[in-house]
Amino acid sequence: MRWMLERPSVAATLPAVTPAHGRREPPAELDDRAKRILDFEREAWRLGVPKARAIRERFGFSPTRYHQLLHRAIDHPAALTYDPMLVRRVRRLREARRRRRVAGQLGLER
Repeated sequence: MRWMLERPSVAATLPAVTPAHGRREPPAELDDRAKRILDFEREAWRLGVPKARAIRERFGFSPTRYHQLLHRAIDHPAALTYDPMLVRRVRRLREARRRRRVAGQLGLER
């Protein structure tokens, strides 16, 4: 064990980390569309019209595309900073649906 104390540490032999050499930058900001989607999802329960209709009217794309973009937005690191409660709730719901779907495919339904 004495030889371990005499050897230079691995960290001492590595070059210093600079921004150009891989230092982790803070996550990029969410774009405006992602913010609007998260804002819409936060307020969607208050809608007086079906959600699919409101998605088409507000964003101009299908509910399927909306959910693709929503899931991409909640996976973005900056989304937790923007609206942590909403992001955690939508992630939790997505995971519950995924587990039900997989359990059904495996015949493990309760």
